[in-house]
Amino acid sequence: MTDHSPGPRRAPGELLHRLRLRHATDPVTHVERVPARAGEPVAWPGWAPEELRAAFARRGVTAPWRHQAEAAELAYAGQHVVVATGTASGKSLAYQLPALSTLLADPRATVLYLAPTKALAADQLRAVAALELDGVRPATYDGDTPRAEREWIRRHSRFVLTNPDMLHHGILPGHAHWSGFLRRLAYVVVDECHTYRGVFGSHVAHVLRRLRRQCARFGRTPVFLLASATSGDPATAAGRLTGLPVTAVTEDTSPRGGVTFALWEPPLLPPADSAPGADLVQVRRSALRETADLLADSVVEGVRTLAFVRSRRGAEVVAANTRRALDEAVPGLGDRVAAYRAGYLREERRELERALLHGDLLGLASTNALELGVDLVGLDAVLICGWPGTRASLWQQAGRAGRSGDEALAVLVARDDPLDTYLVHHPEALFGRPVEATVLDPANPYVLAPQLACAAHESPLTPADLDLFGEGAKEAVDSLVEAGALRQRPTGWYWRHRERPEVDLRGEGGAPVCVVEESTGRLLGTVDGGSAHFLLHTGAVYLHQGVSYVVDSLDLADGCALVHAEEPDWSTHARDVTSLSVVSVRSYVDAGPVGLFLGEVDVTSQVVSYQRRRIATGEVIDTRPLDLPARELRTVAVWFTLSPESLTGAGVEAPDVPGALHAAEHAAIGLLPLMATCDRWDIGGLSTALHPDTEAPTVFVYDGHPGGAGFAERAYGTAAAWLRATRDAIAECGCETGCPSCVQSPKCGNGNNPLAKAEAVKVLDVVLTNLAAAGRADAFAGPHADGPEVGGPEVGGGPHADGPEVGGPEVGGPEVGGPEVGGGPGSEARRGEALPRQGDRVAHPAPATGGTPA
Repeated sequence: MTDHSPGPRRAPGELLHRLRLRHATDPVTHVERVPARAGEPVAWPGWAPEELRAAFARRGVTAPWRHQAEAAELAYAGQHVVVATGTASGKSLAYQLPALSTLLADPRATVLYLAPTKALAADQLRAVAALELDGVRPATYDGDTPRAEREWIRRHSRFVLTNPDMLHHGILPGHAHWSGFLRRLAYVVVDECHTYRGVFGSHVAHVLRRLRRQCARFGRTPVFLLASATSGDPATAAGRLTGLPVTAVTEDTSPRGGVTFALWEPPLLPPADSAPGADLVQVRRSALRETADLLADSVVEGVRTLAFVRSRRGAEVVAANTRRALDEAVPGLGDRVAAYRAGYLREERRELERALLHGDLLGLASTNALELGVDLVGLDAVLICGWPGTRASLWQQAGRAGRSGDEALAVLVARDDPLDTYLVHHPEALFGRPVEATVLDPANPYVLAPQLACAAHESPLTPADLDLFGEGAKEAVDSLVEAGALRQRPTGWYWRHRERPEVDLRGEGGAPVCVVEESTGRLLGTVDGGSAHFLLHTGAVYLHQGVSYVVDSLDLADGCALVHAEEPDWSTHARDVTSLSVVSVRSYVDAGPVGLFLGEVDVTSQVVSYQRRRIATGEVIDTRPLDLPARELRTVAVWFTLSPESLTGAGVEAPDVPGALHAAEHAAIGLLPLMATCDRWDIGGLSTALHPDTEAPTVFVYDGHPGGAGFAERAYGTAAAWLRATRDAIAECGCETGCPSCVQSPKCGNGNNPLAKAEAVKVLDVVLTNLAAAGRADAFAGPHADGPEVGGPEVGGGPHADGPEVGGPEVGGPEVGGPEVGGGPGSEARRGEALPRQGDRVAHPAPATGGTPA
């Protein structure tokens, strides 16, 4: 009988030592030791019923930590509270304690729990149900809930677990059916509230206001209990999310095992051609392959490990390569490893979660769908394949290990791009720095107006409601009346249409596409509409739990892709062409050689072909054309133009113009959240040495949402302050050629290339000097009367750019929403990022030899 068991479990520190020995050159550039911390327990609150204390004791909780008790006391006293402490600090007990105590004391009270993902809600359901408390009757109510169960949940469950989408689409429009539940609602728990940021967070903020409004109609004012990862200024963010004064509890008093955090740079590969006279250009081993090997070695050593990978396809590739390596070493051991991502069926997701919790799986390659607080007790190590974009996300992912209080290992595996390279060689940029604040703006008129329409559909709006929805509500209502959506009567504003407003909270780009095995009719999974063009085009290789399928046809109208099982020795990489065109100019400033504009633009993207590449060597077999419809995003942008003569006069030579504009664009996007209450991931940009509409070197920054989201207007209105802050951030940064603190972007599809830091300062100096000379040094409001209707100053010179041809990234929205953008293919020009939340890209002539692969 074959033994499929791994070897004895090794301590993470010892495991790291053994992993490093695999390479002739040490791949670890830095090891950060996060020391262990002792816990600070306190007595149970006097109001906690003995029944609940006993239930927690059965689950191994004999006393709360001080921060848990402090948050619970505030909530039980009727104060809205956010507990913002580290991963595995026991935030769930902080809200379970007052909520369940109230349910036990008042047999009529109810609790509503909101999670950003179904996995987290399912995990919380397991935790509450395991307490076995009489009369609580917890139940999940989401899109996976069978219709036969929904009526029972509405009538009988007292602890309903759902998500903002279901609250928005199901519960609030059907508030009459939920009246019994809402009129007895005592607490609203908002878990992982730091995920509600940007435009998505602004939508959720108004969903919560609509919930408060319906509760108020029944005379209820529920207490809001929020849980957040460590973030900057959590009280302000939670207050903006709920519209209520919120007290923050931020001191983490839970025990924590020590964490060994290693920064890992994959080794250089030998040159592909060693013939005499060959250009011996070395490249690094891919982060995906390195992560797969590390995951396999960890499993062999008996260390339960979770690998975070940025894209859906990447997670499948890491899992498949890991299984293959393990089966070669110990036949059957590969069965202890799996992939986890959005798009799986509910039954598959729940089974994977169960297998990981019970130890049936030793290794899991996941997208950030498991970044949130699913209780993964017993994990010893986390591998992070590529910089996840923010320090908050980095520590959330690293915190998945060591939840049982034991020592843990976290490894950040760098991708071969300048940003990751910088980070693994500059640990001070990661460690000892505060995490980012959660940014959202409920006053955004592009969010506020449709949310008010939803509220009016639920019940007529009254003047008192406008105070609830806050700044800008009256103006938004007036615009809805003018547009014919609302009718004003003496008793309020009424929704005029039979159908309810269609508002997408997450903006994921259309209905999901079903993936169906043609021979059996079996549903394999789903892909969100925004990713289908890249992942499910005809001929695409689709991976599902390590099994390869080839797409036979994609029917976008019916939302269905037919596939057949096949194990080709090649992979597919979609390529698209993206361009930006100016539609209209709303306002502009004529500052001589500089022009500043606000207007509407069309960002057009079309998948036009795909490459087939050998899996073993990466060799391009061929490029095949595709006939897919173009996708167009009409949005609002702010942009500035410069004459080539002004750049030459400032010392920016023609070869440096693309890099200078690109660097300025990155920094401008990074600094805009200082001026507009937005998230960096809600805005995009494009820079070009010669744009066909402006006929000049141009930098665009635009809202990544259809119709705009108000960010570009704010950038235009504070342009001098915004661009001055951008210029100073670049100039004052101590790096030599650019780093993440100034001109490198975590979401640049071009691999942060080219960038010219010093020249970017010169570009911004030209812009600021000429704006000041034009008397526009503060703010810009209203159109300039005499300037051109569209485009920049009439200047000549500069190379002509056809626009960037971009390779399709691997995009797959996790359950939390928002695209996961992974390492996609190269292209003949520099690669960009996917729509609708489009990243920065630079347009310039394609190099004669073709572009470098991403």
